Amino acid sequence: VQLVESGGDSVQAGGTLRLSCALSGYTYSIQCLGWFRQRPGQEREGVARIGYLDSVVYADSVKGRFTIYKIRDTVVLQMNSLKTEDTGMYYCAARFGSCRDWLGFTYWGQGTQVTVS
Repeated sequence: VQLVESGGDSVQAGGTLRLSCALSGYTYSIQCLGWFRQRPGQEREGVARIGYLDSVVYADSVKGRFTIYKIRDTVVLQMNSLKTEDTGMYYCAARFGSCRDWLGFTYWGQGTQVTVS
């Protein structure tokens, strides 16, 4: 399974970005897709995940502002009302099995940088 992110950019606070993650390879058994981020000086954290029947979970810090959804073999993170604290490297990740938590993601993309000023 390969994951390739795109869409990162530099924007002003209050702006909008759309991150995309293209999946390829043996994706048939992938049941959970997620977006994570690593903010400067902080550990990587889960932002949003989407699982079976498109059930979604968001981190409290992004609820109401970010939306995750799938289009065929692409998972998208729509980010609205961006804040300076959203700055960081954003990673797409995938896992087999259920989408019950932020753990167990096996496949990762290379990341895409989001900078909000």
